[in-house]
Amino acid sequence: MSLEKHVIKNKALNSSDRYCVFGNPIKHSKSPLLHTLFASQTNQDLAYTAQCVDIDNFSTAATNFFKEGGKGLNITVPFKHDAYTFASSLTERAIRAGAVNTLFINEHNIVVGDNTDGIGLVEDITLRLNWRLKDMRILIMGAGGAVRGILEPVIKESPHSITIVNRTKEKAQKLANVFSDIFSITATSYPELNNNEASCDFDIIINASSASLSGELPTLPINMINKNTYCYDLMYAKELTPFLLWAKAKGSSVISDGLGMLVYQGAESFLIWRGVKPKTAKVIRQLRGLL
Repeated sequence: MSLEKHVIKNKALNSSDRYCVFGNPIKHSKSPLLHTLFASQTNQDLAYTAQCVDIDNFSTAATNFFKEGGKGLNITVPFKHDAYTFASSLTERAIRAGAVNTLFINEHNIVVGDNTDGIGLVEDITLRLNWRLKDMRILIMGAGGAVRGILEPVIKESPHSITIVNRTKEKAQKLANVFSDIFSITATSYPELNNNEASCDFDIIINASSASLSGELPTLPINMINKNTYCYDLMYAKELTPFLLWAKAKGSSVISDGLGMLVYQGAESFLIWRGVKPKTAKVIRQLRGLL
């Protein structure tokens, strides 16, 4: 991809540096509040807003944002692939993720795409929750873009094994193949998992499937959960998600939703943009109180 594709000449700013999150819909986004809290904590002078972008207008909206002096963008659904193709340069983790959630301008005035989702998950799990990923047997539910976005940072933690389970095994296998040069991932389907309960011995289960959005869960082996199984859901809500309710009912005593991941991935974006990484614990508590 040509580095000259999107060379942006920033206009001089007369006010706070501008940042924004692009999505559609966008009303639900916590990012403006999140980054306002980060800015206050770190004494950074910036303004962060949210913009609902027309589905077929991402490139124009992003180009205009940077031409008008914008400093950086966060990207949420459904534009992470659009941001991937828009960026003139990509970080290694964005290439692995196949998607971009953070855009910034480097020292050469080039728009660079990065992905902070995976590091957000890993830092939430290892720093806030104090769960160990090294040598753990990990099951990841789902095989979509969210899973691809988190796999490389999880792999870098040196787990014992990673299994991806999906409604269609073919999609899980295709995703496993993307990372075959750095880790051997097992792909399976829910029927296979249920028919081979002897292999359902996992230390950590991460739900990254779209099922939580509809409140439904695939049928999972009864013996897959016990009090020593750690369960994490990328989704978050005021109440426990359907997956976490299921895990708790089956006996798991260590569960967490993905609010911390949201905050940690935002903190990583903030570091990229501002050169300082905000503290996360208080911000997580503040956001939790507003759900």
